[in-house]
Amino acid sequence: MEWRVPLLLCLISVGAPALDFTRDVRPILATKCYACHGPDEESREADLRLDMPAKDFDTKTFLHRITTTDPSDVMPPAKSAKSLTTAEKDTLRQWIKSGANYEPHWAFQPIRQSNSHQGIDSLIHARLIQSHLKPAPRANASTLIRRLYLDLIGLPPPLVACELTDLSDERYATLVDQLLSDPRFGERWGRHWLDMARYADSNGFLGDGLRPYAYRYRDWVIQAFNEDMPYDEFTIAQIAGDLTEMSAGTGFHRNAALNTEAGVDKEEARHQNLVDRINTIGRVWLGLTLGCAQCHTHKYDPITIRDYYSFYAFFDNTEDYDDAQTKAPSLVEVSKNRRQSYVHIAGDYTRRGPDVMPATLSALPAQVGNTRRELAQWLVSPQNPLTARVAVNHIWSKLFGYGLVRTPDDFGTSGEAPSHPELLDWLATEFMRHGWSRKQLIKRIVMSETYRQSSVPYFQTDPLNILLSRQNRIRLDAEILRDSALAVSGLLKPTIGGPSFRPPLPEDVFDVGRSSNWQASPGDEIYRRSLYIITLRSVLYPTLTTFDAPDAADACVRRERSNTPLQALTMMNDGIFVEAAQSLALRALRESPNHLEKIFHLVLNRQPRVEEFSRLQTFHLEQKARVQQSGAAALQVLGAHQKTLSSAQATEAATLVAVARLLLNLDEFINRE
Repeated sequence: MEWRVPLLLCLISVGAPALDFTRDVRPILATKCYACHGPDEESREADLRLDMPAKDFDTKTFLHRITTTDPSDVMPPAKSAKSLTTAEKDTLRQWIKSGANYEPHWAFQPIRQSNSHQGIDSLIHARLIQSHLKPAPRANASTLIRRLYLDLIGLPPPLVACELTDLSDERYATLVDQLLSDPRFGERWGRHWLDMARYADSNGFLGDGLRPYAYRYRDWVIQAFNEDMPYDEFTIAQIAGDLTEMSAGTGFHRNAALNTEAGVDKEEARHQNLVDRINTIGRVWLGLTLGCAQCHTHKYDPITIRDYYSFYAFFDNTEDYDDAQTKAPSLVEVSKNRRQSYVHIAGDYTRRGPDVMPATLSALPAQVGNTRRELAQWLVSPQNPLTARVAVNHIWSKLFGYGLVRTPDDFGTSGEAPSHPELLDWLATEFMRHGWSRKQLIKRIVMSETYRQSSVPYFQTDPLNILLSRQNRIRLDAEILRDSALAVSGLLKPTIGGPSFRPPLPEDVFDVGRSSNWQASPGDEIYRRSLYIITLRSVLYPTLTTFDAPDAADACVRRERSNTPLQALTMMNDGIFVEAAQSLALRALRESPNHLEKIFHLVLNRQPRVEEFSRLQTFHLEQKARVQQSGAAALQVLGAHQKTLSSAQATEAATLVAVARLLLNLDEFINRE
């Protein structure tokens, strides 16, 4: 699991500036005070509200209550398990001393228009200078080429690309353009979006019925990325595509789990489905935890329960629809017998509160109109301060491992403040100014010196790299790890789009749940990219979940990254990696007389250093002696390939399989520098 360290502590360690309310004070009030002294009137204690300035705020009493040692008087009370730390008390004491000034929450304020001469590097470097840090040097050519390929198309570079040693700015820019126009770009970046869309090929719940045409939405997403569909159009197509002749996009709403069990309360199931849609839109487009207002006014953010059900009302008169020709799952607006929406008291759909009409959040600029199309247009309106910020933060996070806001699905008061607020707003402004083009934004980022830095840590300060004095070293996503192994071995089948396939699975996977009669897809279908592996909610592909692939239960805005012994065992023993090692060994044997150099170059996308090659040669000799000593038993590692080789070839091939397994398990292969 990732360690989350308060941004305040990290910034203190690198020479933080003077106390800042947004960065230092509000996070303490939000996590420790707002639950009882925040927006929710029903749970507010002592008629004290700390999420906004109040004329009758008694700073002397406040300071006494947070510093007293009297357990009956101290705030927060000990029973709340939210006691303030010494550092937090000192911060609040300093805030009171400086006048207890409030600032509006940054995320709800208009996007600030930055000067056109500013850019990524100037804004990053300004913070580094302020903290007495220097940027890391540019990474070498082989590292940059591998980084670009993995980040933009999700595959390692071919040998011809790795041979570039003089990566001039012009060549680098040309390579960026080639990768952005590569059809595999849509596969890589489509996967990021499918995480947030909670895409799956089955309904979930006990029956987990198959959705044979769910892939139509997946393929639509891939195409949208490849065609660089503007993000505002992309948004409208998914929120209200049925109203704008782009109904395939509304498959977004059909991705959630669906209870089709006999005896299920249909109205309750419909309600839960709508709740999922509202909560997902909040997390994906607005970066807000709207779901917290489903049962009561939000404890931390200015979102009332009425706000929640007014938002809910946009979808209350929709129903699922499957296109007769394409079978694509989509959504359609009901024209007859329309429902009147209302507040669900305590989140219970059977307890009717006040009636509501479709409306957006009261804390943000209002929209005009009450249709889903107008909701979608409000989401991407320049007056909406959240959508562009959230979108550029998502893109930044895929290229650096973390967003400028490290809580990408919580831009609210309990989330983290942006590490570089000016840069976030500059990117959001440029994103909208250039027609919401994701490809242009990605190119702008990867062309920056900040992106091209080495990932080697040169300084002991700023251990979490908040200030971006270097690139981040990132463990490959589960799908990219499998795809990379297939690519370097020569097994990868490059077909784009179409129905999902079933990989081979061990029998014990089916000991739980109703799924049975699993038949792996025929021929080389099982070597397609991991994006196309069928996602059955009751039978998740264990190779991917081991490396933290999401389970499609909810929108996954940020993947966790764990580091476990099971991952190493999977890389060594899982069937797909064993096959990749076999094919990689045979490829090296077939394509070059210099087997070791060839296999090293294929896996790590560079030539070995002298000391590395020496160790590899030693390992090769040791393994060859073991194979020769073990005889026929050692050749079983070749599987069916053994029959196609002579005795001498088989011995060398079995030795190279051991070398291949070693290299595929190296940290350098598993991570992107």
